[in-house]
Amino acid sequence: MATEHPRHSGRFLTFHVGEQLYALGSEDVLEVIRMPAVTRVPQGPPALLGIANLRGTVLPITGLRQLLGKAAAADGASARAIVLDIGAPIAIAVDSVATLEYAGEEQIDRRPKDVSADGGQRLLGAFSIAGGHAVAKILDIRTMLQAAFSSRGRAPQRDGKPRATARIHDQKREDTENLVTFDVAGQEFALPLADVQEIIPAPAHVTALAHSEAMVLGLTAVRDTLLPLLSLRSLLGFPARQTESDREKVVVVKVGNARVGLVADRARTVIAAETRFVDPIPAALAARTGGESRIRSVYRGEAGRRLISILSAQQLFRDDVMQKLSAGGQSPGADQASEEQSARDELTFLVFRLGGDEFGLPIDAVVEVAQVPEQITRLPKTPKFLEGVVNLRGDVLPVIDQRRRFDMPPLELTDGRRLIVVKTERHRAGVIVDSVSDVLRSRANAVEPAPQLTEETSRLVRGVINLASSNRMVLLLDPLELLTRAERGLLDRFEAQRQRTDA
Repeated sequence: MATEHPRHSGRFLTFHVGEQLYALGSEDVLEVIRMPAVTRVPQGPPALLGIANLRGTVLPITGLRQLLGKAAAADGASARAIVLDIGAPIAIAVDSVATLEYAGEEQIDRRPKDVSADGGQRLLGAFSIAGGHAVAKILDIRTMLQAAFSSRGRAPQRDGKPRATARIHDQKREDTENLVTFDVAGQEFALPLADVQEIIPAPAHVTALAHSEAMVLGLTAVRDTLLPLLSLRSLLGFPARQTESDREKVVVVKVGNARVGLVADRARTVIAAETRFVDPIPAALAARTGGESRIRSVYRGEAGRRLISILSAQQLFRDDVMQKLSAGGQSPGADQASEEQSARDELTFLVFRLGGDEFGLPIDAVVEVAQVPEQITRLPKTPKFLEGVVNLRGDVLPVIDQRRRFDMPPLELTDGRRLIVVKTERHRAGVIVDSVSDVLRSRANAVEPAPQLTEETSRLVRGVINLASSNRMVLLLDPLELLTRAERGLLDRFEAQRQRTDA
């Protein structure tokens, strides 16, 4: 039986990979663009270079060299990405684009001996360029992509909700309170995570306001809205910084009906503070009118060696300022049901970095963020991803090097590395990352589905937050899938052994 081949309009886009000339039917081509900035997708197949932002759309980028089984080449000035529509948008990276050619069906040679495939090639035919100086091979790009990207075993979508939220477990303990901590003038302060909308880097440019108080640093734009910036140093009665720092962070909180950015010297961690160690501020200090009156309570961490002053967003400002902030948003008769629904629709993620890429974990899956311990006890006969175990405040915790887990090269020891303690339904483990950057809030409908290219990546990457205005793309990871099934089995055995030892 003769094989049926797709028939094209006769117009073909031709392009080079190395010395070879290839072609694609022009009806499959949406556009040709310069190679964009690409965000790597962990554990993706070799042909997947990553994902990119194309005018607000998340676009998977695959390398044609990799599809063809050829060695990768350094990106040159002539490299291009050909955006295709083959049921879903996808782009293929090529060395250079040549011309748009016409070839009628009578000019296309489809004989098997002439279209035999080398390496990963799958061909629909070949035709000679006018003058016969070159032959363009017509790629069967659909078959090649299907062979490279298997999407079997995708996790089903539940209740019509975005896949990024399918496994966010609500495991909050009633005897703890999640706090976001930060430094101001060399002291550690905190705000309840429920009061923090997000944490962002301090902007490079701020619009100053004339005749404003010293605490008012100015205005900045965050996702097309104006955000007033106030100095926590001034609010808490500390002197202004004498030198600039690139570690400053903006803690965005909602005060009354307004969003306000509080500038801290640097962000530190997210911790689960046991409420039995949270004490009200002494009455003698609470009665004062200085910075102490802004403090709601004090957390005695690490057996009292770490005192963290917990602030209240509602106590940071004078009564007259609070009245203005409360009056600055909705009118008193506005429907509050929509605001409550909006809050329920928001998702919160802890954002961390590995190399130049950003990843997010549901905040409910994060127990705390800590510095990487100096001493990690290596376990014999365990895979390389398992760094060992640490004693974290009396709890023995397995530690995973996430760079090794994602097959990334090792990183030299730096002060920025952090240990994220992550919990799932059955496991609790520490994950070593390059740095922790933000606490990011996003509406559920702003989470885009991840490109469903392979079974492994479809399970691991549950969605994408595409912050096109700031040229950022955050891949949202499923906490359960940070470990493979084999690795989860290893932790099951480790946990069972630990329980027997404790008994």
